Amino acid sequence: MDNSEQESNQKKPQEPMGDVKKLRDRFGVYNTMSKKKELFKPKVDGKVGMYVCGVTAYDFSHLGHARAAIAFDLLYRYLQHLEYEVTYVRNFTDVDDKIIRRANETGEDPLSLSDRYCKEYNVDMADLQCLSPTHEPRVSEHMEEIEDMITQIIEKGFGYVVDGDVFFAVDKFPNYGNLSGQRQENNRAGERVAVDSRKRNPSDFALWKAAKPGEPSWDSPWGHGRPGWHIECSAMSARYLSFRFDIHGGGLDLIFPHHENEIAQSCAACEESGVSYWMHNGHVTNNNEKMSKSLGNFFTIRQITERYHPLALRYFLINAHYRSPLNYSVVQLEGASEAVFYIYQTLKDCEDALSQLQEECIKDGKKPQTPPDAKGCIEKLQKEFQDKMSDDLNTSLILTGAFLDALKLVNNLLTMLKKKQQKQKRLSSIQSLIEVEKEVKKVLDVLGMLPPYSYAEVLQQLKDKALIRAGLTEDDVLRTIKERVEVRKNKDFLRSDQIRAELQQKGIALMDIGTETTWRPCVPVQPEPEVVAVGEPKALAEPAE
Repeated sequence: MDNSEQESNQKKPQEPMGDVKKLRDRFGVYNTMSKKKELFKPKVDGKVGMYVCGVTAYDFSHLGHARAAIAFDLLYRYLQHLEYEVTYVRNFTDVDDKIIRRANETGEDPLSLSDRYCKEYNVDMADLQCLSPTHEPRVSEHMEEIEDMITQIIEKGFGYVVDGDVFFAVDKFPNYGNLSGQRQENNRAGERVAVDSRKRNPSDFALWKAAKPGEPSWDSPWGHGRPGWHIECSAMSARYLSFRFDIHGGGLDLIFPHHENEIAQSCAACEESGVSYWMHNGHVTNNNEKMSKSLGNFFTIRQITERYHPLALRYFLINAHYRSPLNYSVVQLEGASEAVFYIYQTLKDCEDALSQLQEECIKDGKKPQTPPDAKGCIEKLQKEFQDKMSDDLNTSLILTGAFLDALKLVNNLLTMLKKKQQKQKRLSSIQSLIEVEKEVKKVLDVLGMLPPYSYAEVLQQLKDKALIRAGLTEDDVLRTIKERVEVRKNKDFLRSDQIRAELQQKGIALMDIGTETTWRPCVPVQPEPEVVAVGEPKALAEPAE
């Protein structure tokens, strides 16, 4: 992503939906450490430091990665909405056993392979409208910080060296397990490698690994080698945020052992180390089993966005609370796609109308008051949005309820404005349209659902994706519409209904507006099974071939 793209991603949010101080005072998040919701209070007034564990870059990222990225992008955006100055750090793991194995399989340099997938990840993030973090550090670029922290850990008696490897002595850290509730002996099952008999305690974990032939390595006080998995995040979070910062986030699977080990390392290196809030997003499941590369039951972000618009995928992911498990569902993605189309069709119709109608207000010279129904709609939208976001970013169904009511009001106003109205009532309707549209766009902006391109472009892209899923082209649909027009002229309404039903089964809905017929994406409608009368002979129920 070039600098211009990063700058556009970091655009200033629209003005807050309410009093900033009041919104800050009521904002609460669930803290994994305390196992309860807590009011959010940053260590430094007006500033927030946030570190989120990123991906191990050895392949295209999957839906689980998208969920984590969007969950913390929502948090980042909402903190900005509350006018906090946020330093957001999300790392790349570019030195790891998995990367080395994949590079050996492909004959590629491990760092080159990882660099390629870091770049691909950022392409996916831009597609999903995730803002770029303030910093995106890579392990390979922070060896000095990692070595310094390991040295501190050894000097304070929490680490030991064996044949060029360095291990953390878990039994030296009495608070081990406070985050996860896990006992030390469980760490054996959580390691990425087999238990090493040279350890003093089977629960001890690697801080530094001695070099092996064919692996990337760096010089260190303990000989050539590379970092263990856990130390990287402790070192990089301290580098960019200090040992004490506000939020540390990641997926639920990172609580143990990764985050538990991070706490042990950081506190061993610096007694004052401390994270105020540990936040974790839930898994994405496939048939109720965690989606992961190791299980082979995952879909990459690219595989999904080839068939569904990235905004539809974002809608699908934010439509559930970030901590709850989310089961992958084609039906829900189809529903998300249809919902997104409705949102942007409404906004496009509103924008088109206001481009002409606002001139009437300018000519009149007086700003009419917003009518009570529009005021009530706006107040309800603001309250529902604030209540949900203040309650641990509860985005579950946030784009239904009051938000949908606001869109319905917009469509009702557009219908009314097509008819003749008394002048003052007409001007009030225009003002209502302006005010409601403004609030709808604020909600979408905070949720990362306001696209940087035109509504017309979004709608066309959504239609293009629907055609891909249907296995049709635009010309195919237009020919079918033409055929339907002809059969309707001939009053063959049965065939007309069949054509409509056949397209609906493929996710294409026809709309008759006056004498014109247009189409839009819809959730595919399954054909109703034939009803066979009880006792009906099989020969009549199932025609012979």
